[in-house]
Amino acid sequence: MKKVVLVALGVLLSASGVVFTLQGLGYLEGSSMTGSSFWSIAGPIIAAAGVSLLYVTFRGPRAR
Repeated sequence: MKKVVLVALGVLLSASGVVFTLQGLGYLEGSSMTGSSFWSIAGPIIAAAGVSLLYVTFRGPRAR
């Protein structure tokens, strides 16, 4: 159950980061985030956090 929640959170963070980046760069219009350089910088950071969470979740525990 915990793995499902972490995967869902990772996918949500990754998708949000991509959307924020596209809005910051001006490719997606219709919000106050459009054309804002803050979101074009914060978006990839958020997406990287989501991808990192997915990597750690799927990698599983290390064998000792």
